[in-house]
Amino acid sequence: MITLDRVTLRRGSFALREISLHVERGEYLFVLGPSGSGKTLLLETIAGIHPDAGGRVLVRDQDVTVIPPEGRRVALVYQDYALFPHLTVRENVAFGPRMRGADTGSAVDRLLDRFGLTPLADRYPDRLSGGERQRVALARALATEPDILLLDEPFSAVDPELRSRYLREMRDLQREQGLTVLQVSHSRDEAFTLASRVAVMDGGRILQTGTLEEVFRHPSSRDAARIAGIENLVEGMVIGTAGQVAEILLPGGSRVQARANVTATATVTVCIPAAEIRLVPGGACARDGATVIPGTITGLMAGEHTTLVELDCGFPLTARVPSADLPALSLAVGDPVSACIPAGAVHVIPKGDEG
Repeated sequence: MITLDRVTLRRGSFALREISLHVERGEYLFVLGPSGSGKTLLLETIAGIHPDAGGRVLVRDQDVTVIPPEGRRVALVYQDYALFPHLTVRENVAFGPRMRGADTGSAVDRLLDRFGLTPLADRYPDRLSGGERQRVALARALATEPDILLLDEPFSAVDPELRSRYLREMRDLQREQGLTVLQVSHSRDEAFTLASRVAVMDGGRILQTGTLEEVFRHPSSRDAARIAGIENLVEGMVIGTAGQVAEILLPGGSRVQARANVTATATVTVCIPAAEIRLVPGGACARDGATVIPGTITGLMAGEHTTLVELDCGFPLTARVPSADLPALSLAVGDPVSACIPAGAVHVIPKGDEG
């Protein structure tokens, strides 16, 4: 449905660097990356807003590299909404169908209802919150019945208590209508809810593309692991191998084992998701095959559903503990604990793939 073939684009000191990417029909591809990584430029290049882009852009198997935006038949929803200030919510949503001479009644009403906009239908954009304007912009794009939808942080301003609802609505709409969606964001939670595949982007490059499992559990580089949100990236040295299993020495003398195609004495980055770590105050882990790393609690950072527990294990280590489990653990700064890491939770990146 969308193919980018070595696409380049320079804007000042920043550049998209030979990006090649393929989005299947009906796929929800999520481009994950920090601010300034080039995500919005990527969307605009697909939409045709930058005619000086190099490489090739194909949409529906047609080379549209030199075709202007109106000839590409894609809907782009910006983070800053770009609503018509002189039109009401209903008139904004109905604008696209009206321009095509289509009926603007029931379909627009359904979208207004689906995105919680019916009570706001007669308001103008300057009387809406940021989250409300984002929802209007999304409904307006969907009202044109596109088969390709490009989304730039579409839920970033939506109130947290409403975001889950609208993420589910977006997922259901995409499946019902068979939409091909390319969404850019820095939100892992949105990716887990919506994405069928994920691309990791930084510095104008695509670092990795794959399934949720591949990107979030088996990142291809240290930068991809950092952007994917893996909290613990620890440098270690391989001190032994047996088949595809490597034993790795960590700072402070602790050891872990992981499946990895590496050689003895190789320097590697060990990736350990914080949520995989189970803490046992002062004791040993009962879980079969778990690696046990002794440590001392140096900090506790409470969140809504989980608490980050910072440890000194000869190296900094962070565990993510469900808040409901905290009373039974009775954790406090200065307490000794065992960090239990189950077999299979450790991913290894060989030296040379850190960038």
